[in-house]
Amino acid sequence: MNVWQRIRRGSPVTVGLIIINVLVFLWMLFEFGIQGISLASPFSVQSLDQSGALSGTAVQAGEWWRLITPMFIHVTFEHIALNMITLYFLGRYVEMTFGHWRTLVIYLVSGFTGNVWSMFFHPAGLSAGASTAIFGLFGAFIALDVIEQNNPAIHAIARQFSILLVVNLVFDIFAVGIDIWGHIGGLIGGIAVAFLLSVPKRYNNPAVSRWLRVVGLIGVVVANFGLIRLF
Repeated sequence: MNVWQRIRRGSPVTVGLIIINVLVFLWMLFEFGIQGISLASPFSVQSLDQSGALSGTAVQAGEWWRLITPMFIHVTFEHIALNMITLYFLGRYVEMTFGHWRTLVIYLVSGFTGNVWSMFFHPAGLSAGASTAIFGLFGAFIALDVIEQNNPAIHAIARQFSILLVVNLVFDIFAVGIDIWGHIGGLIGGIAVAFLLSVPKRYNNPAVSRWLRVVGLIGVVVANFGLIRLF
């Protein structure tokens, strides 16, 4: 079995998202060069803005695509390295359980929701990074623990992820330059869309799933209500 066959059978969505993020980062290095304050922080504010980082002012001016592009843009080498390592290990768990297309939808909707929350609470700020979508993947696996209530393996992993989430959110409170509202929005979006999409039948409890789909739909709408408020 060659490498491509292994990827296709394993986690092609996760690998594909990592490739896209890395290619965007390399394109920014090629396009803008080292314009930031140091080699470790290569991009200036102007470069990030031109690349499509989240700007509430720009979104309100009609640049709606900035609610999507930020989840593929990173500020520093450390930023993209930490996010891609997390995405690799977490994404494989989510993709093996939820399936390929569900994982992609969770990633995109979580990232979008996190950006809506970020824009709502910090409309004048500029932010970027895959962490809004990554927090959504964490949320999706925690939702899975509710969907599949009698699986001790899933419960054990979800508990570990919950601990990591709490640690990260506490760190966000005290760290400088971290978009905590984007992370919270992504987390809520991931939980809601996971309920809405549910999981393949081999993991699913039909009696629970029916009601959780309704909860998920309401959750996705409510989680993005801030977008309506902004306009």
